[in-house]
This record gives sequence, C-alpha cells and structure tokens, in this order.
Amino acid sequence: MTEYERRFIGLLVSTHPAWQYEQRHLPGLPRWWAIHYEPLRPDQRRAGARDVLGRTTLHRLARTLARHDEILHRSRY
Repeated sequence: MTEYERRFIGLLVSTHPAWQYEQRHLPGLPRWWAIHYEPLRPDQRRAGARDVLGRTTLHRLARTLARHDEILHRSRY
C-alpha cells in the first residue's frame, strides 16, 4: 500500500467510521472493500443498504460510501 493510499484510508476512517477497510488482490474482484461493523436492519436493506461494498479504486469506494450513508440517514427517519 502506498503512502497516498494509507492517507486516503485514514480519511475514510475519519469520515465513515462505521466501516472496516481492506485491500484484497484477488483476480476478477474489486481491490478495495468496506465492511460495515453493525448488522443492518431490514428496513435499511430494503432501502438499498449493504453490509459489504467493494470497488476497484479508493475514489470509487469513497463515492459509494457517501451515497450509502445517504441511504442509511434517510432510513433513520
């Protein structure tokens, strides 16, 4: 992992602390993963929330996490 990637992960941890972040090198699968710490409620799942998000780049993962947080925020009310 590069220094840039380490700093980017640090930013993700501070912005989206409810997730654990992993890097995997498996052929045909996304490289960067976010795993939600707490189980999701059925209404959150129906709204489109997921426990695990995988993307090919950290920038794509960050955008996905931002959209995902919107889903979780809307399902709280």
